[in-house]
Amino acid sequence: ITKQEIPAVSRFLVYHEFMISNRRRPWTPETPEALQVRCRRFRNRNLRVVVESGIGKRGNFISGIVTHTKKHNASVVSRRFSVRPWYYSCRANPFIPKHGYQQNIKIKMAQHNFEGDVGNINEHQIQFINKVIEEQDLNVKKVVFQPVGKAGDNFVANVKRINLEGDNGSLKMVVKIASQNEFLRQTTNTEISFNNEILMYTEVLPKLVALQKAARIPEEEHLRYAKCYGSLNEAPYEVILLEDLNESGFVMLDKFESLTDECVRSILKNFATLHSLSYVLKIREPETYNRFKSKLINVWDILARNPLITKQFENGTIIILSVLDNDEHKNIIKSKLGKAFGLMLKLSEDALTDESSVIQQGDAWTNNIMFKFEEQKLKESIMIDYQASKNNSPVMDLLFMIFNCTDHETRLKHYYDWIDFYHSELDRSLNFFELTADSVYPRTKLNEDIKKYSEMLFAISIMLTNLFTRNTEEAAEMMETLNSGGFDEAIEVLANTEIPKDTAARAKKRIEGIVESFIEFGLL
Repeated sequence: ITKQEIPAVSRFLVYHEFMISNRRRPWTPETPEALQVRCRRFRNRNLRVVVESGIGKRGNFISGIVTHTKKHNASVVSRRFSVRPWYYSCRANPFIPKHGYQQNIKIKMAQHNFEGDVGNINEHQIQFINKVIEEQDLNVKKVVFQPVGKAGDNFVANVKRINLEGDNGSLKMVVKIASQNEFLRQTTNTEISFNNEILMYTEVLPKLVALQKAARIPEEEHLRYAKCYGSLNEAPYEVILLEDLNESGFVMLDKFESLTDECVRSILKNFATLHSLSYVLKIREPETYNRFKSKLINVWDILARNPLITKQFENGTIIILSVLDNDEHKNIIKSKLGKAFGLMLKLSEDALTDESSVIQQGDAWTNNIMFKFEEQKLKESIMIDYQASKNNSPVMDLLFMIFNCTDHETRLKHYYDWIDFYHSELDRSLNFFELTADSVYPRTKLNEDIKKYSEMLFAISIMLTNLFTRNTEEAAEMMETLNSGGFDEAIEVLANTEIPKDTAARAKKRIEGIVESFIEFGLL
């Protein structure tokens, strides 16, 4: 296959050269395997064919759809009665005819002319997005890309909103696009993160909701998640297209502000539903649960086994510690960080055999949760990121959210009530399946796990301060450095840059609040 960029047209209109035969039989099997693989990308694609004779004369346009791509040929079924079905071969030159009359053709993929923020999107990703758009049956006439969020809101994916306008209606999607920058992919474990999220959206979450439907649980009690329109799990071109929850009234809150009591309770209810369904699946279909469990990879484990990454996390934390005045707090933090990653690996191994482990969301901070309000009253919340999902203790979700989304003052008022509320909601959700929390995850076990995992969550919360408290300008600079030079250089830039006063104030308040809360609740 030879590919050409045609200067006179949009860079998204890509031409491919083939040989075709008007006979219903494939070419002989000399086609290289690499070309056979590339042929598959045209399955179910709309094609526009320009027929050219051997002396260069151009014939009529032929529209068709690739209906199969077996081995050495593929069929293009014509939409015009006057044109017979065409077959083409992805053979390499020089081409030796085997079965009679042949013609050279150019096949132009019927891609839309994408407008707006289309930077950092690979051609292969564009083609996949185009395919998903065509599947919506909107007869789309206009496709506009817009950026989503601010710099630093998304560390693993490039997130954009797609506005579709067509003859049969309009639609908005959110697309998460993997970076192809090798430094960034290695630092953020992009391939693993996208694999986790694609598995959650395409298999795990649908399966859990299917359990609820089979039990005839009221729809308002169902686990809510964004609809997935399509996903491409081919490194380094990963793509996920999701429902735009803004269209349903969901909004993202300020990551620098503490979540309220009602927001925390809404998230805890989501956790209770997700965790309860994990227990149900584990009891009723243990093989299915174990398959999901084996496919979901703990991203933190990968980080913990990388000496370079762990060292840089510690160095980054030391940068933030410079804002503290309390030497006692500094000493506590230094002592806990020193053994955090070793403890992380041990607890992860323990979770593999712990019967109370569940499939968790894994990264429940403010930017990964959306909320819907009606007349300033919270109606519901929904989790939107599953890249860190894994098999682990339920308290990992609870403690991560509580200590990374709320401030010390709010925790002092509600912490113990939150733990009670989660366990009662877990029990209520399990009751739909004639199970109880006392039978699968007793309150005594919950309390034990909080103590067991608290030291690790303390270290993680402190380390993430370096990311969660940065303003837009700092985050943009860090992401730019990550893209161009890697994690080492990004940390060096931060180390040699004076921390802005607003960032220093946020970091100090956050760190002191975390230390004081853990001491107050007897978790250190």
